[in-house]
Amino acid sequence: MSINVVIVDDEPLAREGISLRLQQEKDINIVAECENGSDAIRTILSLKPDLVFLDVKMPKVNGFDVVNAIGSKHMPPVIFLTAYDEYAVDAFNAHAIDYLLKPIDNDRFRESLDHAREQILKNMISQRSDQLTQLLSQTQGLTNTPTPSQNSSGSVDSERLVIRSNGHVYLLKSEDIYWVEAEGDYVSVHTPQKSHLVRETMKNMELRLNEQGFQRVHRSSIVNLSYVSELISLDSGDYQIILQNNTKIKLSRNYRDILYQRLNAVP
Repeated sequence: MSINVVIVDDEPLAREGISLRLQQEKDINIVAECENGSDAIRTILSLKPDLVFLDVKMPKVNGFDVVNAIGSKHMPPVIFLTAYDEYAVDAFNAHAIDYLLKPIDNDRFRESLDHAREQILKNMISQRSDQLTQLLSQTQGLTNTPTPSQNSSGSVDSERLVIRSNGHVYLLKSEDIYWVEAEGDYVSVHTPQKSHLVRETMKNMELRLNEQGFQRVHRSSIVNLSYVSELISLDSGDYQIILQNNTKIKLSRNYRDILYQRLNAVP
């Protein structure tokens, strides 16, 4: 992995000090040096570096002005440079990876650079995961044709569910999923091997899974009908679903009739 770096500081000696340190790193490629904030804005937008060493206190356009002008969506990871530790809080509020106090300590510099490498690698993995998810979704839309694994009603097919969880992309067939559970702003997709926490709404999951043999049974639960082994009417008047792995799920009265209908069961 090669990391493209821009150095921004109004002091030539400060820029030289950063440059000399970075030249000792085999994976670092210095693509530009800027002596003021205005040049930095143009350079960063043009070159799109992976990392910026950015002086806080510069005339007219300071380091925070640079970040605000470019915007958080387009600003690459930043290590702020400053002679005043009073800017530390503001630096982290600006989503900086780190900040270095001048005069810069060599050990502290290396620690900060290592931290930047880790963050850049995470960003690259996340970006590639997003691209893969998008590509797979597009491919999925082009290949969604009936297969021999479908039943006569067409309610269950081999279309894979593409989800991204914890920086990984998972391709799950309908038979891989037992049930889906609401978890605040997320949903948990439960499989025999593990549970995947996904940032998604239950409504969207219901729309994605309904034609694949799943049914919403509660405001916080969706089940795979293939794994329903038992329906129980409790003394309290409530209903319960038992899955083949012995998971017990509450059945809401609002969804009871449609569930029985899809299972061809008699209430």
